[in-house]
Order: sequence, then structure tokens, then C-alpha cells
Amino acid sequence: MRTPITTTVREGSVAVLLPAGVVDVDTATHEPADATWATILLTHGAGTRFDHPFLIGFAETVAAAGVRCIRFNLPYAQAGRRVPGSPAQAIAAWEAVRDAAPVDAPVFAAGRSYGGRMASMAAAEGRLEVAGLIYLGYPLHPPGKPEKLRAEHLPRIAAPQLFVSGTRDPFVDPHEQLERAVASCPRAELRWITDGGHGFEVARHCRPADQIGLDIAATAVEWMRGLA
Repeated sequence: MRTPITTTVREGSVAVLLPAGVVDVDTATHEPADATWATILLTHGAGTRFDHPFLIGFAETVAAAGVRCIRFNLPYAQAGRRVPGSPAQAIAAWEAVRDAAPVDAPVFAAGRSYGGRMASMAAAEGRLEVAGLIYLGYPLHPPGKPEKLRAEHLPRIAAPQLFVSGTRDPFVDPHEQLERAVASCPRAELRWITDGGHGFEVARHCRPADQIGLDIAATAVEWMRGLA
């Protein structure tokens, strides 16, 4: 059974400058009850929003461990669309949220699937300066198309990177491709979640998404402590 976690959550928004104009994306900041030793910026995967239960469970858990968590929408989700827009829009959102983040503690970036890949692209372009990046199910290639890799930019990222992936995730099958991609990076680690799918769900073990996010957050907190 899930242990209740109490954190202070503050709703807000961040202005993102796009070619078509400024878009205000929704944010939700989970503040730790005690001292804050790090901040983590967190966004969603394709087809979901910043209020997905997985992200909420993750945010509550890291906040309980002393990490401020700022969840935010990407521009396409803010507009009510399920299909992502151009990578440039997502990268602009990452840059804007990072610029708006408090500077009282080291800042990390984390994203589910597409959101994490967009963070990696922003970092590779030098537009996202953080203490580390955490990929929650990095989509290395489309399912069933391992020849279409999305890894060329990863070695250009100087910040430490943590890849958290399920062993049953079709986006990283075969596993050797992800292992090689991680090994090609200057400072990167890979943590496998045994029997986990792309959303870290485990077959024959029915758990709500917020509980899964809570469990995965423990791995992220452990890694961040080693850096911060």
C-alpha cells in the first residue's frame, strides 16, 4: 500500500517564447517540508501532460526527500494536443523553465520518454545547463525499428546522465544498443528495472501509475545525492 506523502504544491506558469509568440505553460512546484538540497525539473512523455499520475507520484517522493520538484507542460500539451510539436518548441520550454528555476540548490532535469529526449537535445545544444539529467524510459528508437537510433547527440552532453529503463521496454530492444549509447557518453549510468515496460509497469503486477512513479523516484534521489 502506498504511504501518504504530504508536500506543499504551488501552481504557476512559465512564459515560453516560440516563433508564433509567447505561450504560458502550466507548472506545479512541490516544495519540501524541510531544507531543500536540490531542484528537479520534470516533464511528461508524448501523449500525456504534466499532471500524469506517474509524474505526481515521482514529484511527491522526491519532495519528501528534500528535493524541490517543478512539473511542467510542454507547449503542445498546453495547447491540448496529444501529438508533440517540433523539437524546437520543447527545447525552448526546457530552456525557459530552467531559466525560471530557483538557484538556491543544484538543478537537475528529468523527463518521461519524449520529455527526457527533448531535455537531452537541449543539453546537447548548450541550452540546458543542469547538474545532471535523468531519463525515465529514454526512447532510443521507435518500437520495432532499432535502426532508427536517437543517440547521436548524447555523447556531446557534458553533464552526468542517468538512464532508467525497463528490461521489457520495446523502445530499447535490443538492450545492447542502449548499453553502447550510455557507454559512449562522458559521464552516464544505466539502471535497469527488471521486467519493466516503457512506463515501468510489470506484467502480472498491477500497480497504479503514481505508485510506479514513487518507486522510480527512489532511484533518482539516490543518484542525485551522489552528485549534489
